[in-house]
Amino acid sequence: MKRAYSPKEIQSMNIASLPFTDKWEIAFGTPGRTGVWIVWGDSGNGKTAFVMQLAKYLCQFFNKVAYDSLEESTSLSLKNNIERYRMDEVNKRFIILDRESMTDLSERLSKRRSPEAVIIDSFQYSGLNYATYKTLKEKHRNKLLIFISHAEGIKPEGRAAKKVAYDADVKIFVQGFRAICKGRFITKPGNHYTIWVEGAAQYWNE
Repeated sequence: MKRAYSPKEIQSMNIASLPFTDKWEIAFGTPGRTGVWIVWGDSGNGKTAFVMQLAKYLCQFFNKVAYDSLEESTSLSLKNNIERYRMDEVNKRFIILDRESMTDLSERLSKRRSPEAVIIDSFQYSGLNYATYKTLKEKHRNKLLIFISHAEGIKPEGRAAKKVAYDADVKIFVQGFRAICKGRFITKPGNHYTIWVEGAAQYWNE
């Protein structure tokens, strides 16, 4: 049986958070350095652009951020996005994994000086079900795992991805070039992160 904690003991715990500022803090608060995020949305709504912007921003807080490109591999599309968002500016902190399996990724994350945060794109291509996701999560509780997911309407696609969304600490729905946080750290319901100002204005008729 695991031990029980008093409210004062919880309050005295030093739980590290990400000191987001400006538009990032407005949209996502100051989430924990570890745990699970899930980002989902339909194609053409700015999901890939958001993921690149997020990865670059996270490089301010982690020594190394990994991007497991399960869908695109090292394609021309990925190359274009890396150039478009100037990922070379975080060259020493950002690494791209070419369709690395979850078994190999787990082994990588178990090593010393391994990436502290990893973006897995996508959950549907990972081969994970909910049980194996839970195993991965529990094994790497000291990491930040960010899953990118296809969408089915306004929810992640597939039963397992939907269950991951319920379990995740930060849940981000991308629609009309806005990243809308549905997680546990939002400062105010309705706040969002604008991925592309002109595209969002056109989509939302603003």
